[in-house]
Amino acid sequence: MTSIPEKRVFSSRLLSFLIFISMFFILISSSLLFRIGDNSLVPKSIYNLIVVNSVSNEPKSISCKEICPDSMPIKPVASCDPNQAILKVFMYDLPPDFHFGLLGWIGKQNQIWPNVGNFSEIPKYPGGLNLQHSIEYWLTLDLLSSITQNVPRSCSTILVDNSSQADIIFIPFFSSLSYNRHSKIQGNEQNSTNDILQERLVEYLKGRNEWKRFGGKDHLIMAHHPNSMLIARWKLGSAMFVLADFGRYSNEIANIDKDVIAPYKHVVRTIDAKKSPSFEERPTLVYFQGAIYRKDGGVIRQELYYLMKDEKDVHFTFGSAIGGGVRTASTGMSSSKFCLNIAGDTPSSNRLFDAIVSHCVPVIISDEIELPFEDILDYSKFSIFVPASEACKKGYLLKLLRGVKEEKWTEMWENLKQIAPHFEYEYPSKHGDAVDMIWKAVSRKISSLHYKTHRKNRYNRSRQFLNAR
Repeated sequence: MTSIPEKRVFSSRLLSFLIFISMFFILISSSLLFRIGDNSLVPKSIYNLIVVNSVSNEPKSISCKEICPDSMPIKPVASCDPNQAILKVFMYDLPPDFHFGLLGWIGKQNQIWPNVGNFSEIPKYPGGLNLQHSIEYWLTLDLLSSITQNVPRSCSTILVDNSSQADIIFIPFFSSLSYNRHSKIQGNEQNSTNDILQERLVEYLKGRNEWKRFGGKDHLIMAHHPNSMLIARWKLGSAMFVLADFGRYSNEIANIDKDVIAPYKHVVRTIDAKKSPSFEERPTLVYFQGAIYRKDGGVIRQELYYLMKDEKDVHFTFGSAIGGGVRTASTGMSSSKFCLNIAGDTPSSNRLFDAIVSHCVPVIISDEIELPFEDILDYSKFSIFVPASEACKKGYLLKLLRGVKEEKWTEMWENLKQIAPHFEYEYPSKHGDAVDMIWKAVSRKISSLHYKTHRKNRYNRSRQFLNAR
């Protein structure tokens, strides 16, 4: 006969079991209630908040053949809906010699890419003026993050593992870094590492079926430094380039119809829009600091220097990035109303983008300059354009700038604060930042390319389709 204590133990255990079962069914019911769909009693926005907040925010890499060797093929898994992507991108699995290996990164055996889901494992890009042409680094990271879980990013692009499904073929060659660090011949070498990499790249691409399909027209090459790709550009000129400007390119190789102009990465600090000094808080009228004696189109700097150097409200001096030059420029621009962007050896420089993030109204004196995203951004709302011939007339430029009323300057200053985020490179990328804007610019170019290609081949494609049936 069962004792009374034993009955109590049995009853207690039975009660615990019933509570457990009840809780289990409550949880199942709640889950179903949340997931019913659009007709759920719980609004979708609230459900999303619950689901998102229940997942760790720690970036975590997925298994894919590009990041981790000997694993499953690429699957477009990301922190955003792949269907939102405006651009499907296929990326060649070039060896690390062409990209992160140039930063000293060494992966495991057969590993091509670093684990971009773990921020501590991402190789750092060298600082100083190297950074201004680091576009290749940010775009490659963004593509890799599109197949990495829990990396919040803009949804402009998605990496695909089938080139036939891609809108564009991405070439992950860090050409600017290659030029900056490896363009000099070392020791007994006959050719520099930079030249050798370019030759290897040309040989590789010319042998690919993807290149042969459209003659390379749907390939994207990053050559932001004006001296990068000096050898390969002539052999790969049919591709779409991401450039700083067209200053050192012939029109047959690079032009605004097929190529994308990308902003330099600014080197001065970004001013918080809420703390940006106003008109009265900027005592300097005009600011310029940089190399004054330049060749080619940069002669105008010398002329303006002699016209303006003795004006008390003008800062026009020689300067460089070394020895605290960047810090000095940052302070100078943030305390100035207008910042000069004058043509140098090339039509563009990072000085324009330093001015933008300093909310110092840019004065652009460069007749041949091409500007990033100008098809959707009206630079005249936050910049002043002055023809070189007018700027060099004695007294003209200062009279023009001193005539700008506080109300008009403030309007341009407010516009600068709004558009400055479009010129920020960052990882992970954000909606509307420089990386996102570049991808959208590429999308606009590729749409035009596909239109022209389809139109040109309409009869051939029609015959091929009928014969296939």
